[in-house]
Amino acid sequence: MASYLWRKYADYLYTKWERDILWIMVDPYRRPKSFTPLVTIYTAAFYTGVIGAAITEQLYKEKYWEEHPGEAVPLMEPKFYYGPWKILRGEVPTPQSLKEKL
Repeated sequence: MASYLWRKYADYLYTKWERDILWIMVDPYRRPKSFTPLVTIYTAAFYTGVIGAAITEQLYKEKYWEEHPGEAVPLMEPKFYYGPWKILRGEVPTPQSLKEKL
């Protein structure tokens, strides 16, 4: 039994060595891997996010206009950012402050 296992192990090492030598010889002539699928997936994911954000913002505006007709729509708060977000000297503009500037 032991000699059988040693013979199988030796065959494995020999064929492994043959495979390694073969691929070492072939490797320089192999085509480089393409980045096209990765770039395509990233581009599609980016534009999916852009379209999703535009749809979300439009739905927000329509809902606000239904509840407050004739008023300026305030900026939509970020959905997935829970930290401080400040604009215009550290204050979030309200519809009244926007009307006063006009």
